[in-house]
Amino acid sequence: MMGDSKKIVIIGGGITGLSAAFYLDKLAEVSGTKHQITVLEQSDQLGGKIQTIRKDGFVIEKGPDSFLSRKLPAYELAKELGIEGELVGTNPAAKKTYILHKGRFHRMPQGLNLGIPTEISPFATTGLISPAGKLRALMDIVLPKKQEDKDESLGHFLHRRLGKEVLERVAEPLLAGIYAGDTYKLSLKATFPQFRQMEQRHRSLILGMKASMAKAGQTENLPDIVKQSRFLSFRNGLQTLVDHLVADLQKNDIQLLTKTKVQSVTHAGPSPDGVKKSPFQVILDGGESIPADSIILALPTKAISNLLSSTFPMAEELEKIQYVSVANVIMTFNREDIQHSLDGSGFVVPRKEKTSITACTWTSSKWGHTAPDGKVVIRCYVGRSGDEEIAAEDDDVIIARVQKDLENLMGIKATPLFYAVNRWPNSMPQYPVGHLELVEKVRKELSAYMPGVYMVGAGFGGVGVPDCIRQGKGAAQQAYAHLLKA
Repeated sequence: MMGDSKKIVIIGGGITGLSAAFYLDKLAEVSGTKHQITVLEQSDQLGGKIQTIRKDGFVIEKGPDSFLSRKLPAYELAKELGIEGELVGTNPAAKKTYILHKGRFHRMPQGLNLGIPTEISPFATTGLISPAGKLRALMDIVLPKKQEDKDESLGHFLHRRLGKEVLERVAEPLLAGIYAGDTYKLSLKATFPQFRQMEQRHRSLILGMKASMAKAGQTENLPDIVKQSRFLSFRNGLQTLVDHLVADLQKNDIQLLTKTKVQSVTHAGPSPDGVKKSPFQVILDGGESIPADSIILALPTKAISNLLSSTFPMAEELEKIQYVSVANVIMTFNREDIQHSLDGSGFVVPRKEKTSITACTWTSSKWGHTAPDGKVVIRCYVGRSGDEEIAAEDDDVIIARVQKDLENLMGIKATPLFYAVNRWPNSMPQYPVGHLELVEKVRKELSAYMPGVYMVGAGFGGVGVPDCIRQGKGAAQQAYAHLLKA
């Protein structure tokens, strides 16, 4: 058991770092061990990209607007914080999603799951895909499975199984949009490993997806709200989760320091007088040093590389993980000024359409809690791999280009009541082919070189809120187990 009070420093106060602090505190509380947990955040606020604007009855997200319900870490954290009653699902009347093709909206065919067709009739009648493209996609049912287990790109996999048309017109805007990436550069194993598993178990991706959906329908030992909606948020915005996390940590005397930049992380080295001391030092920008028995680095991979570069030779390997810059534009309107029916959750845009917008959410249709009666919220996304320049333009330029697209596509000419441009530079990690192997190699070397130091975050294993919470919890468990043995 831990004897003297142990010092754990978490660098990064986003949802990953806050989750790590929360679960570390719970582990220590259950076992009755002593601990000192400090969270260091460079910016002036905690929560990372989770930021909610609450204005004139609107609930508007600057960053992520929801999380996948069946990735349970987010739901479980909400339950542990006692706020599961504040969760809300999507509007059941807004189930339609559209895909832009040749300047026109096409409803996503019924039975399409992650871009994979599972019902023949709706897929056969969609105008999104040519007759030849449909036949090519259905060949997946008879094509043999790939024997070798070597990683490949998501694009090559989907092209191989379903053909070029389904990849470019359906799967790419739906799946690559999650990462703002290029399907031909994203690792299959790191993004959608279940696709590879489906191919191996069922030979066909279509048959595998159908089997997966049938199995999911039988597993139903889940909370009602998780079963009823694919996506969840909170009645007062995602920042509800951050606010309650912060309040819980403050109540338990966890030190939360914002506007605190870390310069480096070093080995402390042996003490000249033989007195036992913490093995690591966290050096702040002003020269102050914080001792640590364990460190959790909950940061973008480049930031971690910079902090460890003078201590851990393999840190430079993390530079291979690139990030893409994106932005989103939020606009509010009077409903009477919008002629479009807004009869769904929004639309996605394949690369070949050449619009500035890469996707658009009809937020007030999808989420009933986001706008007062008679008002509309629309959120448009710009920037992706190979087309990042727009995210760095002035607000006026971005707004003008987005409004032009909305007028051409939806007939919207009204002046917004309110708008906000939210830029997220170098925010979307791109998982290259071999990403998981790279991460495993660097983590293994770090464990041997600096035992007690852990790396987590969106750059390593999943960009969604539940993925980040899962990583934070896992790092907390690893750090706690390490300190028990120290």
